[in-house]
Amino acid sequence: MPMSHSFRKRLSAILPDIVSFFGTPFHIYDENGICNTCDTLNAAFRPLEKFREYFAVKALPNPAIMNIVRKKGFGFDCSSVPELVLARKIGSHGADIMFTSNNTSIEQFHQAMDHRGCILNLDDISLIPKLPRVPELICFRYNPGPKRSGNHIIGNPVEAKYGVSHDQIQAAYEKAIQMGVKRFGIHTMLASNERNYTYMVETADMLLKIITELHKNLGITFEFINIGGGLGIPYTPEDTPFDLAAMARGIIGSLAEFKEKHGWAPGLYMESGRYITGPHGVLVTSVINHKHTYRDYVGVDASMSALMRPGMYGSYHHVHVHGKDHLPVSGPVDVVGALCENNDKFAIQRPLQKTSEGDILVIHDTGAHGHSMGFNYNGHLRPKELMLKQDGSVALIRRAETMADYFATLEFVPQVMPAP
Repeated sequence: MPMSHSFRKRLSAILPDIVSFFGTPFHIYDENGICNTCDTLNAAFRPLEKFREYFAVKALPNPAIMNIVRKKGFGFDCSSVPELVLARKIGSHGADIMFTSNNTSIEQFHQAMDHRGCILNLDDISLIPKLPRVPELICFRYNPGPKRSGNHIIGNPVEAKYGVSHDQIQAAYEKAIQMGVKRFGIHTMLASNERNYTYMVETADMLLKIITELHKNLGITFEFINIGGGLGIPYTPEDTPFDLAAMARGIIGSLAEFKEKHGWAPGLYMESGRYITGPHGVLVTSVINHKHTYRDYVGVDASMSALMRPGMYGSYHHVHVHGKDHLPVSGPVDVVGALCENNDKFAIQRPLQKTSEGDILVIHDTGAHGHSMGFNYNGHLRPKELMLKQDGSVALIRRAETMADYFATLEFVPQVMPAP
């Protein structure tokens, strides 16, 4: 079910007060829900000697949220230098950070491999000679190509820009050995928002098969396999939740069989983002207009610049009208923002209770890839972020953007390259 019953109940009790105090629109996250999901994930894999979740910073790059998951023992999956800096600013370094970039520049490698370090997860064999020094540990992102199928979000692995191909993977580790690397891991990421747990078990089995071959041919052992993220959440009321317990049993069993056969086994790493925070965030917006033409439109004070998934991917986000659960739904409406884009819609032909100006709409499951995918088209400014804390208080954890922020990059010292 979108948005947990507990979060909805606690938020609904104080939502008018929050709106009165902070104004709309805003994203708000549930500290209690995030903590519970972290605990559930850690508990599921507790039987393993070595397990660690690396929270995907791209899902929700906010230090207040990152500090929560860090206290739960999580590391961070970073795909850019700014994400790396965010992780380091809250005290993470070295093995706490998995730097999984693609199309990476030499300058980015220099910043990733400074004295604070990180685990380097290389996306291509051509990147090996670009490293500024020999890392103690190296990991490669494996793309199995036609040997596996992705899901509808990531698509066919053959067409993906990510990862080292099957035919190149042994050569990649050979090059790493030749340059003096002594420790190794392997990574893959094949699906996004996948709710079939067997797919993730099969992904772990695939990596165990690959490291068996590499161990046989190169004589190296692997400290970890990283099966990536991709654990899905139920966006629609009809969606079934991901069966984390079944996935854990399957992977734990595979690792036990591997250890019995080989005498050693790698640790298990994951890099979930959406699964950790997605269901524990909502976008709250106020109704400001109604329009009745060929369709009925409910205009709100947020736009797709605050949540682009419906407009970009056609993704479903559940919507409810605060305080009107007891009323019957009426004919379908489009819930729209103010951008000069026709896909600036949070819901299309959605049955909804009849609304009035000033009503509060709650758009579910924006705790991942909501604010982080925001943009400034039409000069729209991204909204504030709040946290509903475990003690019931509500804290501002990112202020709303201002026009000064928007114009800041237009304030610079003029530079002109002379004509030749």
